[in-house]
Amino acid sequence: MEAMLRFGVFTAILLLMVSWEALRPTRRLGLQPCRLDLCASAEHTYQFPDSVLLVFCKAPIAGQVKTRLQPKLSAEQAVAAHINLTQMTLDRAFQQKLCPVVLCCSPDNEHPFFQQCAKDYPLILTQQSGSDLGERMHNALTDALSRYRHAVLIGCDCPSLTVDNFRQALSALQNISDSVIAPTEDGGYVLIGLNAPQPRLFDGMTWGTDSVMAETRHRAKEMGLLLHELEPQWDVDSIADWTRYLCAQNA
Repeated sequence: MEAMLRFGVFTAILLLMVSWEALRPTRRLGLQPCRLDLCASAEHTYQFPDSVLLVFCKAPIAGQVKTRLQPKLSAEQAVAAHINLTQMTLDRAFQQKLCPVVLCCSPDNEHPFFQQCAKDYPLILTQQSGSDLGERMHNALTDALSRYRHAVLIGCDCPSLTVDNFRQALSALQNISDSVIAPTEDGGYVLIGLNAPQPRLFDGMTWGTDSVMAETRHRAKEMGLLLHELEPQWDVDSIADWTRYLCAQNA
């Protein structure tokens, strides 16, 4: 009976959190859209003006995002969860003026949600390109590093990543290492940063498995890279992770 009551509470919280009314974009940061020329002219306002934060994000399309939260969540609720997590990530990215932020969109940047993000946050929209996750990450980092000295890439579903973690990653790239990574509890990683393109870190990787972090460490060592590791993180891949996120939000 006690377990059933707990499940009922979690379900009620979950439904509240993923309601569309609660997930409408807000102006809580008081920020305005930022054109490329304005971002460039405002470089002196950033703590790390020679760096960039890349946020990978899929368009919120039912049946294509957070599918592992189903069937506990409906396809529409999974979309709402994805939106919630993305807004949480962008809120943290702009808590402090660390560096320019680029939202790397898939399959393109034309979805109304991405357009709304560009209105609610001073970010730049770009489109992901590549045949798999590794190629898309490599291409995004390579493009960014043609414009900036340091680039950090994250996803949009890691509640444990904080603005302090972003600062630690950027500082590591500037001062102590040529690569930085944030491993996850399940054997993957949720953040990677580089000072130069490193295609071997991404080519032929078995993404979505518990061997990704170990294989990345192995490749970095073989390549002679100094890989700085941040503290372990957790992301939302399962309904248990989603429940953990909801509980943390309501603690």
